[in-house]
Amino acid sequence: MASEGDWRIFTDIAEARSSILKRDSLRDYDAPEGLIEGAVEIFGERLLPEDAVKRIIQSVRAGGDEALRDWNRKIDRTDIEELLVPDEDLEAALESIPPDLRAALVTASERIRAFHQQQPLHSWIDAGADGSLGQLVRPVDSVGVYVPGGTAPLPSSLLMSAIPAQVAAVPEIIVCTPPGSGGGDVHPAILAAAAIAGVKRVYRVGGAQAIAAMAYGTESIPRVATIVGAGNLFVTLAKQQVYGDVGIDGTLGPTETLLIADANADARLAAADLLAQAEHDVLASAILITPCLDLARAVQGEMQRQLPAFEREDIMRESLRQRGGAVITRNLAQAFELANEYAAEHLCLLLDDPWRWIGQVRNAGGVFLGEHSYEVLGDYVAGPSHVMPTGGTARFASPLNLLHFVKITSLIALEQNSARALSQPAQLIARAESLTAHAAAARLRSSK
Repeated sequence: MASEGDWRIFTDIAEARSSILKRDSLRDYDAPEGLIEGAVEIFGERLLPEDAVKRIIQSVRAGGDEALRDWNRKIDRTDIEELLVPDEDLEAALESIPPDLRAALVTASERIRAFHQQQPLHSWIDAGADGSLGQLVRPVDSVGVYVPGGTAPLPSSLLMSAIPAQVAAVPEIIVCTPPGSGGGDVHPAILAAAAIAGVKRVYRVGGAQAIAAMAYGTESIPRVATIVGAGNLFVTLAKQQVYGDVGIDGTLGPTETLLIADANADARLAAADLLAQAEHDVLASAILITPCLDLARAVQGEMQRQLPAFEREDIMRESLRQRGGAVITRNLAQAFELANEYAAEHLCLLLDDPWRWIGQVRNAGGVFLGEHSYEVLGDYVAGPSHVMPTGGTARFASPLNLLHFVKITSLIALEQNSARALSQPAQLIARAESLTAHAAAARLRSSK
């Protein structure tokens, strides 16, 4: 293993698998001491994050709006009486942001809407001689969107979550986002995004308390059917704890990008893409897999050269030290084998002919083909939602899409003769399961 600065190069595959490619369960998360010390300040005792989240959820279920105001004071250091952002503030925010940013958000919203309008989503009924079978596809009644608003407020996340819900025809969409310090104002870019998307109800509440409010309802915030959107550890744990009482898009953890590159990849561009990922937070993962050691070394050098120019350099260096690195493989086939094991949120193919390899991809939240389809475009303006499965859940989960906002109801309408013909096999299976009342109900139909 070679290291320059904090970004390592692994030439031993087994070592890489036990290090940067290793997946840890959220249930096995070892809370940093700083988080536990923070709990002492808020709760007056040492609590693990999951225990703190449980206590917050219980308090919101019991105390409603007043509990939310209390958590706003304790956690976000804001003292606001009215949780709902007034309508006029949304339009004022849209007018206050720079015109070029407003135009960029409009462009993003249009592309996100156009992309999701292409997704097939319809009911179907197959009517035959023996009756009709089918599926009814209906939107959920309501959706709650969580939008991070801390050190890096994310208006793009509002667009990426709310617009697919609108395309799916969800009738009620609300947003919860943390209040700002001091006066409690939400970041104007987030309010502007809400105005552009046509979302009317934005609430000034964040963290686990916001998830609890949307899951169970308060005097001001309605209970929703599904909660979507990424957040910090406490938001993720809260979504995990309320799941079952409400639907969720997934337990979305720290973001991650995995690049597969060949010898002809541009080291400068690869380094820029990895640094953009590391910029999110110290737990973000920025990984390169390549059969070319010379490329990995060139990327390593480029990262060190580019890093000092960025405002979040300290965060980026810590991310690269903890979660970043390069893995040297025998060939590209082995690179794809490792990528499928890792199941990255973002899989970027910096290859001469990326389409040749697309058939090798089994597990990924999103695939970015070629150096012109860089992941930052996916974050903002490409079109697909940037809410994608993390932590290896791309093995079984999908990016946020219309199916997250609908439910499917099976339709069964058999004719009498068909029902009689199916009675005998139904009786046989029922008796095999020792369910004699089931068998009797089927037998009565056959004897009529």
